[in-house]
Amino acid sequence: MKEFFLQHQSELLATFICLVAFTILRSLSVKTIKKVGRISDINHVRTRLVIKYVTFGLFVVLLVLLILIWGVNFKEVGLLLSSVFAVIGVALFATWSILSNITAGIILFFYFPFKIGDRIRIQDKDFPEEAIIFDIKAFHINLIKDNGELLTYPNNLLLQKGVVLIQKQVATEDDLEQMF
Repeated sequence: MKEFFLQHQSELLATFICLVAFTILRSLSVKTIKKVGRISDINHVRTRLVIKYVTFGLFVVLLVLLILIWGVNFKEVGLLLSSVFAVIGVALFATWSILSNITAGIILFFYFPFKIGDRIRIQDKDFPEEAIIFDIKAFHINLIKDNGELLTYPNNLLLQKGVVLIQKQVATEDDLEQMF
């Protein structure tokens, strides 16, 4: 065991540094996301969802760095990754809309000027009515129409269409939860 530590001293040190950097970056990003969520008055569930996405992205970067540090044979890794990416590529092509909705959900978290309880109108010929924002999820936004119908609208379409704010805070989150 002692021999292992002596032979791989630089790799172990680099691994330790990467783990410390990962922990610090994750902590800073979580604090920043929570602060943005608090300042923008964003739902806590959405904030936790974005934190999970950012943590996963940082973990992937950490994994790549550890593979590079420990000097894994690139030919073997290349064969493995090309096989994995081929399978993932087919799967992602089939689920492209899901990924675009997740990405749109993250963008909406940071830049969407409307909150839960606001009355909006989406400039869409298929949806000409006004509705109140009930909830904003990772894949879609839930809207309540005036007749009480619950409508789900994909996040990626929400970014592509114009959105008109009719009235801010028509209902609070508690009022909306009591409706359903």
